[in-house]
Amino acid sequence: MKKVIVLGSNGQLGMTIKDLTPRETLELSFFSRKDLDITDRNKLTKAFKHADFDYCINCAAYTNVEGAETNIEDAFLINAEGAKNIAKVCKAYQVKLIHISTDYVFDGKKLKPYTTIDTPNPINEYGKSKLQGELYVQEKLKEYYIIRTSWLYSLHGKNFLKTIISKIKNDETLSITTGEEGTPTSCLDLSAFIFHIIETDKLPYGIYNFSAKGSTTWFRFAKEIVRNLDAEKLDKISPVESFKTLAKRPKYSVLSLNKTKRYFEELSTWQKSVRIMVKKI
Repeated sequence: MKKVIVLGSNGQLGMTIKDLTPRETLELSFFSRKDLDITDRNKLTKAFKHADFDYCINCAAYTNVEGAETNIEDAFLINAEGAKNIAKVCKAYQVKLIHISTDYVFDGKKLKPYTTIDTPNPINEYGKSKLQGELYVQEKLKEYYIIRTSWLYSLHGKNFLKTIISKIKNDETLSITTGEEGTPTSCLDLSAFIFHIIETDKLPYGIYNFSAKGSTTWFRFAKEIVRNLDAEKLDKISPVESFKTLAKRPKYSVLSLNKTKRYFEELSTWQKSVRIMVKKI
């Protein structure tokens, strides 16, 4: 049985992993930021020292894209320095790291799906902090998986899908942007891929992209959510080209799944995954 530590366990991905843990094959230990702050390397060292972990899943992150523009120090402390601390401890105790990153490491100018070997060029502080975390992981470790993912949603925490459902149930009218294209990704699907990496234990190390198949805009994503929730309320959603925000966002951040498909066949369309999640909620 493989022993796994999950950092950032109170986030939506960490909580989904906790929901789905295959207990007959994995022994998982969950730590929230309150339990174990990744910016404190001494505490990380104590947690790893005698635990004999095989894998570490790092879900811990500063994910407030708008907030990162003004709280730059906090974003880099968690997303970059925190990742460096984890990488150092994983190296010291020979633990394989699965590190979650983002489509926002790209600038959105490519207009066709980004591969794992495309050169990152983040245009906001969140993306810059996550890219620096990736670079630290690659610098410190050989045994790592960096998973870039996009537009995460789940049963837990705050996310776009839950927000749309809540507002539609309250009979609100919404204007949603058509100005960004990407791929919604269910934490259920991403968790399945993470478990696949650990249980097969033979995927080549390196960077992987993970999302659902296909792409859409936030507007079409919202329409799909409402279509599955209550189709009679589709007229509550209207398109708007863009909103003024503090953080710049890539206009196109679709991730190429060509590499991932070679090792993981269970990729769902984004529409199917949305349908499954809406039913669960």
